[in-house]
Amino acid sequence: MKVSLYNQLVRAGATRRDVLKGAASMAAIAAASGAGLGALTRPASAASELRAQILQIPGVGKGQPTDADFQQVGELCLEATKANVKEGEFAGVQLTFMGLNNQNLHNVLFRGFLKPWETYTGAKINWIDLAQADYNPRLQQAIATNTIDFDILEMGAPFEGDVCGKGLTSEMPDWVRAQIDMDDLVAYLKPPVGTWDGKQYRVTVDGDAHNFNYRTDVFADADLAKAWKDGGGGGEWGVPKTWQQVQAVTKFLKGKQVNGQDVFGYLDAPKPWGGFGFYFLGSRASAYAKHPDDKAWLFDPDTMKPRINNPAWVRAIQDVIDALPSEPQDQINADPNQTCFSQFLGGTGSMLVWWGDAGSNVKTNDSSVVGDVTGFSILPGSDDVYNSKTGQWEKLASGPNHAPNCAYIGWGVYVMARVDSDEKKKKAAWSAAAHLGGKDLSLWCAAYPSGFQPYRNSHFNIPEWVAAGYDEAFISSYLKSEADSYNHPNAAIEPRIPGIFQYYSAAEDILANTFAGKMTAQEGADAIAAAWEKLTDQIGRENQIKLYKASLGM
Repeated sequence: MKVSLYNQLVRAGATRRDVLKGAASMAAIAAASGAGLGALTRPASAASELRAQILQIPGVGKGQPTDADFQQVGELCLEATKANVKEGEFAGVQLTFMGLNNQNLHNVLFRGFLKPWETYTGAKINWIDLAQADYNPRLQQAIATNTIDFDILEMGAPFEGDVCGKGLTSEMPDWVRAQIDMDDLVAYLKPPVGTWDGKQYRVTVDGDAHNFNYRTDVFADADLAKAWKDGGGGGEWGVPKTWQQVQAVTKFLKGKQVNGQDVFGYLDAPKPWGGFGFYFLGSRASAYAKHPDDKAWLFDPDTMKPRINNPAWVRAIQDVIDALPSEPQDQINADPNQTCFSQFLGGTGSMLVWWGDAGSNVKTNDSSVVGDVTGFSILPGSDDVYNSKTGQWEKLASGPNHAPNCAYIGWGVYVMARVDSDEKKKKAAWSAAAHLGGKDLSLWCAAYPSGFQPYRNSHFNIPEWVAAGYDEAFISSYLKSEADSYNHPNAAIEPRIPGIFQYYSAAEDILANTFAGKMTAQEGADAIAAAWEKLTDQIGRENQIKLYKASLGM
């Protein structure tokens, strides 16, 4: 159930208990309100019963899930596999799976989910586990040397140009489309995402967008409110809505305490992270750089000339430089893992941009102490936005410019073309991928620490989350921040072009020196632009222009 529909029920006279009770209450409400809610009055299906069952494993607030939990969830979600595969059908098949082990998530969960699949099908999976910073180099090495030593790959859509575009992946069979219910994906994850030259290659297991996480206790603190007012802070003390306000609050909070503990403002992640750290500068820049009248924000779509050294991006780089002295000591050496899983979950910092994983982890990760004091919104906006076509800053009549960063377009599972010559192995690989991308299993992943966030329309059913143990106000805020990011009319969409992580990695290395004071923001941005120009020429400018425009829907 989407947030809007849930709110409609409440306005019609339903309580949360009514919604959860189901058919009888809903029928009465629908009849009384004339709201046309007949579709909601059907009795709970076996599928909904399964979803309710797995969401109680282990139950929100009952400790972080274990491998035994992963295996139990995998076993309960195996019925879709049994409809397409006979018991023991893949006996003797061995598959190699390459993916992340970041924060003991990703592959760690996949192992547990697939153990009952292995037992039922007879196949065996061998694992290649990679740290986040090692992922891009390892994948690029396999591509460059033509040594694809894996049958199944966990990969993000930005890499599709490098992998699918080179014919390295197996085309999805129709039976897999049906098993995973592709129609349930949120709109921005549907084709062309997951496709190349019109062919479907990806089983989506994640939907990435950066949202804004903040400490509700900090922004409701009366002493801080008084100090803010007495110090001449602009406006009322509260959650920042723009990056200009984020900067002001971060500087204000230096040296302040809440409940006897040091409190800091925004948490930047300046340390290189295998290309993935560039997204965090992107989230600072998007409101400055992504104009509502322009689909592009990274490159000029007609020339591939980088925009990274225009005034918008330079402002974002300067923001980081200016904020670091007010952030925790040695923040310059913090990567995104540290900012989220060590600092924010551990109670350090009051504002964090991260993927949606932060929202589930604050409630279900054993290291979290902020589960009851975290709120969410889309990324902060900006009082003005840079117009790359006119070369001018503009203030919009509609107010601050917002441009949620749909960073990485989510993880997916891809089957490699090297299995295509062996029908048994090919079916086994696609069956494993389909199991991991199953509709019910995906809900559990969204609700618990997994490395993945909501990415299906069916993930926005608030009563399911509440029944699992989530607070209604908390989960409503969280899911709204996700949905509003995915569906925002000015979302900053990432290009699926060859070499995109080569661009990002080159930028990270230069940014590290810039943040360390070895060059100015403009000098660093100019150096990145020069490096990007060389990459574009190496890859092929004309083809990059063509693919960049296609990725933006131009």
